[in-house]
Amino acid sequence: MRDLADSVGVPWPQLEMVTTAEQYAHAVRTFGSALVAWDRDLPGFGPVRDGLRRRGVAFDWKELSYVSIADMQLRPDLADLWPLPEGLSLSLAKTPPFGGPDSEPEDDCTEEELDRMVSVLGPLTMNVSWGCSWRGVPDFKNCGVRLCLNSVWTEQHPEPAPGEFGVWVALGTHADWSPAGQAWLRDSGLTLGEPQAG
Repeated sequence: MRDLADSVGVPWPQLEMVTTAEQYAHAVRTFGSALVAWDRDLPGFGPVRDGLRRRGVAFDWKELSYVSIADMQLRPDLADLWPLPEGLSLSLAKTPPFGGPDSEPEDDCTEEELDRMVSVLGPLTMNVSWGCSWRGVPDFKNCGVRLCLNSVWTEQHPEPAPGEFGVWVALGTHADWSPAGQAWLRDSGLTLGEPQAG
């Protein structure tokens, strides 16, 4: 990438929610806790919360504007919760090495931190993007590379795809079909698949 660009940004990883029983089993083996969130506008919050408490799940809900969040200890016996009820989500985005208590979704990371994340990823889904200015492409807005792990890029967003890994190259908003963009593709020497919008 650095051979083809005048500048390259730092990695920006986005870890997706724990959405399957397989991902939860991996999380239980690898991590101690996760962040659980519930959309209070959806029905059923009380019964699910009470059911978890009856099972000995101890957490203090923190009320935000539209969602309740809490740290939850991960236990093997909670695997039967999957698929999770609508509105309930489980995230490792604030769990080391993916992040910490003060992490924000926009946080970037070093290459060493990214290596640690990938080493413990297992079946979890993560997408990493690097912004850059491709050499020879005049407009570098929205230029970069996206690495999709256990997912594929479909126009505007990634879709989960267990076991699938891919790299997507973005030439920017207008460069894809411009003469400069076509020249860059030809001269890059990269073997690429079919172009797609987004």
